[in-house]
Amino acid sequence: MKGFLQKAKAELRGKTQRDTIGFPGRHFGNGHSQGQYYDPPDEQFVCSDSENVQAQTIHDPTPLDILRYRYHHATNLGSIYVIERWLQPSRFPDGAEGSSELAAVKAWVDRIGIEATKQKFEEDWTNALSEDDIQWLVDEAKCTTIRLPIGYFDLPGAEFTQDTPFEPYARVYEGAWNNIRTLISRLRAHSIGVLLDLHALPGGANAQEHSGTNSGRAEFWNSSSNRDLGVRCCQFLAEDATTGSEIAGIQLVNEALWEAEGMYEWYDECIDAISDIDASIPIFISDGWNFRKAIDYTLQKNSVNVDQPTSPVVIDTHYYWAFTDDDKKKSPQQVIWEVHTKLAELDGKEGSVLDRGAVQVIVGEYSCVLTEDSWAKSGGTPKEELVEQFGEAQSKRYQQRAGGSFFWTYKMDWMPGGEWGFTAQSDAGNIVPPPYTQLSLEERGWFVEKARDEKDRRMRKAVQQHVTYWRRVDPHGSYEFEKYQHGWNVGFQDALAFFEGRATQGDKIGMLEIWVLKRVRESGYRGALTWQFEHGLRKGIQDLYAAVEI
Repeated sequence: MKGFLQKAKAELRGKTQRDTIGFPGRHFGNGHSQGQYYDPPDEQFVCSDSENVQAQTIHDPTPLDILRYRYHHATNLGSIYVIERWLQPSRFPDGAEGSSELAAVKAWVDRIGIEATKQKFEEDWTNALSEDDIQWLVDEAKCTTIRLPIGYFDLPGAEFTQDTPFEPYARVYEGAWNNIRTLISRLRAHSIGVLLDLHALPGGANAQEHSGTNSGRAEFWNSSSNRDLGVRCCQFLAEDATTGSEIAGIQLVNEALWEAEGMYEWYDECIDAISDIDASIPIFISDGWNFRKAIDYTLQKNSVNVDQPTSPVVIDTHYYWAFTDDDKKKSPQQVIWEVHTKLAELDGKEGSVLDRGAVQVIVGEYSCVLTEDSWAKSGGTPKEELVEQFGEAQSKRYQQRAGGSFFWTYKMDWMPGGEWGFTAQSDAGNIVPPPYTQLSLEERGWFVEKARDEKDRRMRKAVQQHVTYWRRVDPHGSYEFEKYQHGWNVGFQDALAFFEGRATQGDKIGMLEIWVLKRVRESGYRGALTWQFEHGLRKGIQDLYAAVEI
């Protein structure tokens, strides 16, 4: 490999030098890595829109930017800070009634007392993820991000449990948040980001046990005190993030009830509260099982044309084929085909944040589980083969259309977890990381050098094609083609920074739509010709990926 790389580098340098001879250039003054612009023949720029330029705030992507905006090849941590009995029956004493966090803490306190329960829970949290576990996530699974389910009762201070079912057990949770902060730091040291997921809200955002209790009711939405406490939880997480925890984002709620009353009004409150503290933190919302409605809402929130921009908003949607009567009727082959249709609601919604706003989606939960009824319809094809096809289809589809995918789940008592297990499915090769994650450091370094050598040639070609097209379509139009060239350079350099890694493993801009939104906002352009910058930005990103062959 070493000899091949050296030979390829020499050939590349020679070709690049031949391509660049004889092209005089000039520089544009300010901005992010604008580089050299080569005038297309006989073209003059018309600056009719210049009075609409505001202060530009574009800087090179930081490691935290990459942590937040790369493609999240990810997993949920599982039943650690919000207990679910089916995943971790060992967290319950013998004879305990119920299957939720509340049931577990109550049973232990009744049996061994509050101080011993506090010690036990703290030991369980601390031992949940070993250094070997983290190293496996990085080296084998190529995991970039953990979605970390937490409950409101895990936050510090009596005010978070006061007047809730967890108030009698507040002492048990006094060390929970420090434990979570330590876990975030441990993961960050290995370039794994953490999406803090408020899985359990007071009263329950849905009727399931993962809301923290076995009440069987979703009492969050119709209680003003619960909703107010939910906003305060979000404020605390945002304020804590400003102290250096470097999180990937905050998820307001997990699997909100279908058509929950006032859900989007509550989202507005939380988004405003977090944005007032730090408008750079990505905010993740549940689609409430109504994906189209969430898309329409997000497009409005992620707009360029607002006086006071708020945090970027990302939709969390979940895909399972193991719970409904309709799912049971499908064969594995039908399910695998259906995977390729998911996220089609995004068609026509992406590609122009200036016209429509930005819509960004993650698949916050998925698995390789099907019902026994479905497996019985396999037609004789071995189950192992169909699980592989199912996992590969999901990996490919979500990498094509989403900003990340988070397998459910990583940790359970019955490791490696079968079709529910990130470990089992990753080790089997059924959950497939993006191909570029398999590059060695030497291979990545060679592609980085190749991209840098090709940059000027690709930039000239892109700008010349752009200018030629618009002069042909509208020869008398007024344009500011330097905005396109500026955007191209920003996009190319941004994508290269993500690919290099900058204190991360090296990745792709997966959260592309909200990254474009961020860059357009930072560009300072607000006039009618700002589309030139956005088009150039997207083309520069595309050309970098062509250069590094991803």
